[in-house]
Amino acid sequence: MPGAGYDVIVVGARCAGSPTAMLLARAGYRVLVLDRASFPSDTLSTHLVHPPGVGALRRWGLLDRLVATGCPPIQTYAFDFDGPVIAGSPGTDDSPVAYGPRRIVLDKLLVDAAAEAGAEIRERFAVSEVVFDDDGQVIGVRGREADRAVLTEHARVVVGADGLHSMVARAVRAQHYNEKPRLMVGYYSYFSGLDMEGTFLAHSRPYRAFGAWPTNDGLTLVGGCWPFAEFAAVKRDIEGSYMGNFALAPAFAERIVAARREARLVGTAVPNFFRTPHGPGWALVGDAGYCKDFFTAQGISDAFLAAEWCARALDEALSGRRSYAEAMGEYQAVRDAHAQPIYDFTIGFATLEPPSPAFASLLAAIDGDTRAMDAFAQVNSGVLPLADFMAEWGIRNTV
Repeated sequence: MPGAGYDVIVVGARCAGSPTAMLLARAGYRVLVLDRASFPSDTLSTHLVHPPGVGALRRWGLLDRLVATGCPPIQTYAFDFDGPVIAGSPGTDDSPVAYGPRRIVLDKLLVDAAAEAGAEIRERFAVSEVVFDDDGQVIGVRGREADRAVLTEHARVVVGADGLHSMVARAVRAQHYNEKPRLMVGYYSYFSGLDMEGTFLAHSRPYRAFGAWPTNDGLTLVGGCWPFAEFAAVKRDIEGSYMGNFALAPAFAERIVAARREARLVGTAVPNFFRTPHGPGWALVGDAGYCKDFFTAQGISDAFLAAEWCARALDEALSGRRSYAEAMGEYQAVRDAHAQPIYDFTIGFATLEPPSPAFASLLAAIDGDTRAMDAFAQVNSGVLPLADFMAEWGIRNTV
């Protein structure tokens, strides 16, 4: 747009927004990032950065910064199905481990990296309106910092990275598709005195689940899950519901009683959907464009990958190498091709229903087989497509 103040305005500065801004700024574009929060600050999160997300941090030159925060690596994913415990390595030779950083740590790291790349960061800026031209193309946003006057900023493209309740998505009326209802509710807190020894440990029982994994400052995140139909009952007694889950795994219950909880319980339930992630003068990235249940904790890693795909497409469009529609259409196609298998996998498990006989047979068949258990862990980490795992292990071991 002639006279635009910025090439790109990114609304939202967390795991999708700051990487998108950083990559575009590194490519030489003038980028403005707006967020109503200030950093460091916390937000609801599963915390896990699976190996694909760790690989993105390495590509961006930021992995050493994360490691320097003292966040411990996670070398093993273990799944206790009240019988077999399937434990394996979640990563690849290039990215063998996962991390579970606090968002007060990770998001600040990403915001700083965007600023260092040359993006302009405005914290505590509430965007209230998306601005359109007479033809319906997005040309900017309107909002303000604290008690200051309302400002209008213009850009060639506005990127909504403002989460599942995205104001940008609502303003542009981004189309929803492949929607599923809320399936699960979860609450979590942090404990000291609960060393996980580099393991992400998940316990699955009929209509109940809980998991634990290490994070910053010697703490362990411990989260519990219930079917969404029980949300009202869980909210009436969050403490009792949360602690009651641990009784389903007596060995872990003994450990949690001996540990010390260091924060209040927080939680939520989320819908499952895809949104069309682009239109005239706008794009969506992260949970603003695609959201799924947190059961498989894929949100951060998916946000990182989507940031790369979106930034690459915007670079191609803004530079004139490809048309905007062509470049962003490919972004959507790549995103959806990546997301659909893990979306389906997540939806299947987030019901918390008891394992089917075929799945129980599969677990029994791979129990103790190192290569098969590694592959199962890699499905859960997003490294290995479920179809590939089933082609080698599922059909052979369940017929």
